[in-house]
Amino acid sequence: MYRSPTTPDFGPRPGPLPAPSAQMGRVLVVEEDTARRHAIVSYLVDQRCTALGCGALEVTRHIQAQSLSLVMLDSRLGTFNGLDILNQIRRRSNVPVILYADGHQVDADRIIGLELGADDFLSGPLSLHELLVRARAVLRRQELGRLGARSLRGGYRFNGWELLHATRELTSPDAVLVGLTKKEYALLVALLEMPGRTLSRLQLMRATRAHEDIYDRSIDVQILRLRRKLAADPSGTGLIKTDRGLGYTLDAHVENLH
Repeated sequence: MYRSPTTPDFGPRPGPLPAPSAQMGRVLVVEEDTARRHAIVSYLVDQRCTALGCGALEVTRHIQAQSLSLVMLDSRLGTFNGLDILNQIRRRSNVPVILYADGHQVDADRIIGLELGADDFLSGPLSLHELLVRARAVLRRQELGRLGARSLRGGYRFNGWELLHATRELTSPDAVLVGLTKKEYALLVALLEMPGRTLSRLQLMRATRAHEDIYDRSIDVQILRLRRKLAADPSGTGLIKTDRGLGYTLDAHVENLH
């Protein structure tokens, strides 16, 4: 637990981790407590990361001015609401965001954070080591998603919708582009691969690599977000059915595009 605004205590400071296989790029730490912000940024720099910190009021400026690879965001920003800041980031950028809470965090906040677009949520006594490991995992999944998209051709047509692998673009029957996060894309592909068949949460977790997250109900959050995007067009309402206690099913005729 974080114990003092002037003398941060994160437990034993771990030694350098092995060098990552890929550069992490520029990391922004959004933290109102200057002592804790300095501790996190200093640790990241010690681990050969390019990191900078800011308070809540400076986030928009950094998002617009910096080329960022990742944002680490305190979900408890004193007089500010970290989830509101996350919402601001998502309106302007698709940069991966890890929310962290130094101490106990209720599940409702975790669910809302994931629903608003956080890529991961770390709660409990703050571990800088784990924060870095999770950051590398998020960036690794993002890179795997990019490589997978480049290697695939074709896509799917269903109920007038089209999903293209090469660009990960989803187009509605009215020719409106619908933006998908990497997890939403992977989830939709998994459902399109087996239309009419119920897929369990475990199967969907494996398909989206969500098994790397501690919170296994995150699939439900991703399904909710995907349903909302599909429901923007009447043809998308009700496409994803819930088989209570079993999983989810895509109710559509699917045509493979080559």
